[in-house]
Amino acid sequence: MSLQDRIEASWNSGEVDTDAVEEALAKLDRGELRVAEKIDGEWVVHAWLKQAVLLYFRTAQMREGSFGEYVFHDKIPLKTDLAAQNVRVVPPGTIRYGAHVEPGCIVMPGYVNIGAYVGSGSMVDTWATVGSCAQIGKGVHLSGGVGIGGVLEPPGATPVIIEDGAFIGSRCIVVEGVRVEEGAVLGAGVTLTASTPIIDVTGPEEVVHKGRVPARSVVVPGVRPKEFPAGTYHLPCALIIGKRSASTDDKTSLNSVLREFALAV
Repeated sequence: MSLQDRIEASWNSGEVDTDAVEEALAKLDRGELRVAEKIDGEWVVHAWLKQAVLLYFRTAQMREGSFGEYVFHDKIPLKTDLAAQNVRVVPPGTIRYGAHVEPGCIVMPGYVNIGAYVGSGSMVDTWATVGSCAQIGKGVHLSGGVGIGGVLEPPGATPVIIEDGAFIGSRCIVVEGVRVEEGAVLGAGVTLTASTPIIDVTGPEEVVHKGRVPARSVVVPGVRPKEFPAGTYHLPCALIIGKRSASTDDKTSLNSVLREFALAV
């Protein structure tokens, strides 16, 4: 039986093949497998790997660990051999075992949960969190206090995906499987859920997206009115106010975008 077959058999029967679960988690940790990946331009979710993570939670034993005087008590150990992987983690930043962080990444005092994948050259800034199974691309900046939600159940659900080169401003929240496409910029405080209207206001008529920020969009928080029996109230939305221009120097291009649209980050 393949590793996938063994995991799915464990999931369906309730008799857990612990060797298969350990192998799947080790491959996730090394980046040999990932919960979701882009195949022929489309994101594909490997539900059986989420099942492996859930089975790992079910079978792992609580144990105590420590770093100096810092003591923790948990089922999941922390990631090790960071120097060999060329990953910088600033205390008390945490990467849980079963997450993969590519070389050149920096994790400030933030958090990367099990099953997540973070591409090379990305920054997880102070108090930013990358939830379980979230997929973060290459050269992404998650600013201070960003919350990237985790999605484990149901196993087939799409995780939060932040594609290459995106910039996520301070205190943004991205949850419920929302996808932020390549090169997009979210200004500070944008909240995106699966039902949040993401409204392109750059043309003569609004264009509404849900669950997806188009590539290279520049997005800020907004509100729009909605009628209720008690009166009119303003509910949160997100506004696409422009596009990031193409440039061979992404850093210069990003700085230009931030200045042009006067974005708080």
